[in-house]
Amino acid sequence: MNSQRFKLIKDMLENNPGDSFLKYAAALEYKKSGDIEKAIQLLEELRIEHPHYLACYYQLGKLHEQHLSPQRAQSVYAEGLEIAKAAGDQKALSELREALQQISED
Repeated sequence: MNSQRFKLIKDMLENNPGDSFLKYAAALEYKKSGDIEKAIQLLEELRIEHPHYLACYYQLGKLHEQHLSPQRAQSVYAEGLEIAKAAGDQKALSELREALQQISED
């Protein structure tokens, strides 16, 4: 993990707490550092504050899978799937559909 990059992201997020991209980037950095709970917290906040930020649904679902919460992961994927459908985002729709299908088969 690039600690200088992580520090820069955290500093910028502190100055711009409502910035969805910075919150997403910080969550991914926490994930890389192994702090799954903090990554989940930030992505859950992002999901609530910016529900149309589609990238967070896939990452949040994957983290819930890793954190042994398959029902929560399914719920997150399904929620993101509905938003992707409404937005007409075919890439997100495909990724979320595949993730939901994989977790349903397990």
